[in-house]
Formats: sequence, structure tokens, C-alpha cells
Amino acid sequence: MITGSCLCGQVTYETEASPTSASMCHCAQCSKQSGGVWASAQVHEDALTINGTVTWFQASVHAKRGFCPICGSFLFWHGAGEDQISFSLGSVTKPTGLQLEKHIFVNEKSDYYEIADGLPQHPK
Repeated sequence: MITGSCLCGQVTYETEASPTSASMCHCAQCSKQSGGVWASAQVHEDALTINGTVTWFQASVHAKRGFCPICGSFLFWHGAGEDQISFSLGSVTKPTGLQLEKHIFVNEKSDYYEIADGLPQHPK
């Protein structure tokens, strides 16, 4: 069982599903919203139970981002037309039992850090 919450605890979530992937996103939108990279894991949308009120922001025609309306924690990312939903690894109750698998959108990475963990790096 994976559980997690926002900073203030008003939004919680849980899943018994094994994530299909765990990655660090370096895109400009994730950077602006999180202040840096955004680590997340994906599960099937129907396998994730969300408790509390989530505010969804339509960030582009490609995806919406879910956050707590009280503390502002960026918790979820949902691609348009996709049956998978991503949840923030930083919000997962420890120990997570998860491992990063890759870096995505490294072509948009900022210049103030290097990626040196040896994981695969994808431009998009």
C-alpha cells in the first residue's frame, strides 16, 4: 500500500497498485510549479483513491495538475486522455519502497544543476 498527503494533510491518497514508472521531470512547467524537478510515479487512474478536495489546473491542452487548495502542495499530474495518473513522490509516506527509473524532459532542464545519477535521460 502506498499512501501520501499534502503538507497540511487535507488531501490524502492511497493505492495498492504497483506504479508503472517513477521518474523525475525537468520540464519548464514542473520547474515553475515545484521550484525544481518534480519526482512522480504513475498508477492506473482507477487504482488511486483521493480523499479531500483537489483543485485541478489545466496547465496546457496536454495535461492538468492537481494541488491542495489550502497549502498549495502540487500532488497530481494527469495527461489528457490518459488512464494513468502521476502522484508526487515527495508526498508519499516513507518508506516509499519506490525507485526512480528515469529522467524526462531533460532538454528543458535548468542550468543550475547536473544530472549525475546514471539513470536514463530522455529529451521528452
